[in-house]
Amino acid sequence: MHFFFSDAHLGLGQPAASRQREQAVLRFLQMVGEQRAQTLFIVGDLFDYWFDYRTVIPRQFVRTLSAIAELVEAGTRVEYVIGNHDFGHRDFFQNELGVAVHTGDLATTIAGRRCYISHGDGKAFNDTGYLILKKILRARISNILFRAVHPDLGIGLAMWASQRSRDYTSQKNYGAKGLDAEQPGESDGLYAFAQKKITEEGFQLVVMGHSHIPRRVDLEGGTYINLGAWLKDRYYLQLSDEGLIFQPFTLL
Repeated sequence: MHFFFSDAHLGLGQPAASRQREQAVLRFLQMVGEQRAQTLFIVGDLFDYWFDYRTVIPRQFVRTLSAIAELVEAGTRVEYVIGNHDFGHRDFFQNELGVAVHTGDLATTIAGRRCYISHGDGKAFNDTGYLILKKILRARISNILFRAVHPDLGIGLAMWASQRSRDYTSQKNYGAKGLDAEQPGESDGLYAFAQKKITEEGFQLVVMGHSHIPRRVDLEGGTYINLGAWLKDRYYLQLSDEGLIFQPFTLL
């Protein structure tokens, strides 16, 4: 059994709201462990900002990091597909948590299906501005400069960069909203990208995030899932040999 979720954006907003969102994520991770899942795919933007330092980690994320480490130790493989708010990753997740980190899209076979997994950033139409911002934020010199300042200041800079990314993304039109949007609209580059992957390249499942709009579109030959965000809807995807389930996570 395999699970997917994205865009929890832990650390965003007021501390109480972020803590409540984190509690939902922790309960979800607990459920994944109870199901003895083979794989958990985090499809980008688990945190609203993240930056690897050599000797310190952001204190507000300790509970989530510990839960991920426990999952890995229990035998669940955790795969992290980097998103647009993940510009500060270096080697902490790999070396300390045992998580496989993918800086680009992931093409793989899961439960007998050819799958393409992408956070979705850079896939919207006319996204040149973001692609330039992405290169700047992930450039080696940017990482060196971040590490040269005190972590309190560095995290502040990471929060600023995260807000710039959000400001740019929020201007994008991702087409019709809703799970039953079979015609998401010409403005939705994510849907157009997924459609091409399925109809022209033979992928049977395309999983993305980034838009914060949960969506399932069944096409001839495959299915496009957008995982939405945990800011409100808290959808997740469960995939097994029996099929796929796309539904909101409910706290018990």
